[in-house]
Amino acid sequence: MRFDVVTLFPELFAPFLTSGITRRAYESAQVDVHLSNPRDFASGTYRRIDDRPFGGGPGMVMMAEPLAQSLSHIQTQRADKAPVVLFSPVGRLLDHRLVQEFSSGSGAVLLCGRYEGLDQRFVDAHVDMQISLGDFVLSGGEIAAMALLDAVARLQPGVLSDPESHHQDSFNPSMDGLLDCPHYTRPEAWAGVAVPDILLSGHHSNIERWRREQSLELTARHRPDLLERARKNGLLSKQDELFLAGRG
Repeated sequence: MRFDVVTLFPELFAPFLTSGITRRAYESAQVDVHLSNPRDFASGTYRRIDDRPFGGGPGMVMMAEPLAQSLSHIQTQRADKAPVVLFSPVGRLLDHRLVQEFSSGSGAVLLCGRYEGLDQRFVDAHVDMQISLGDFVLSGGEIAAMALLDAVARLQPGVLSDPESHHQDSFNPSMDGLLDCPHYTRPEAWAGVAVPDILLSGHHSNIERWRREQSLELTARHRPDLLERARKNGLLSKQDELFLAGRG
């Protein structure tokens, strides 16, 4: 799959694409990332890409024409008609289900806005989807783009050392969308706190049940909305409900 990232700061992506376990996806081109700077398509001596907003107000607005030229160039380089995605507060919240949609597709064009945003005429003419990371404001869309790319990359075959790792992730629908359980490693005692005995028992069915109950407990305490969604979708067993009822 191919992702084209339209950004005024392509240099931000260099360490991201070459670090950590997900670099396997980028180096193998399983997730093929191309960077495009709209300043390269701006006219004039100063290659200006922003201007003051009509009607007054603070800040600057990214101009439509350099963005349109950048997008046009990208589209000539792609064999498909990829969706154009803008990271914006008005967008759909990025969640695991949306990541899975991208991970099984052919990619997208990711627009990283800056300043007060993009000229709305460009958005209306070219943007197919808007995505938000949450109810907070970033200086630009680059971090949001990296978040999406990282989440997609780790779902690709062979990227994670253990292919089962992502199946146990929090929010994964295959795990009922609940939060993951706590994890422990050596030493068996650290800072006076021991690993739960059940994890040292070697009794795999009991360990599996303990992990399920810990997942239920954490989700009930921190994200009851996820628990309710799982319940409405019929994803909780009678044993799950008995455990939750007995929590006190």
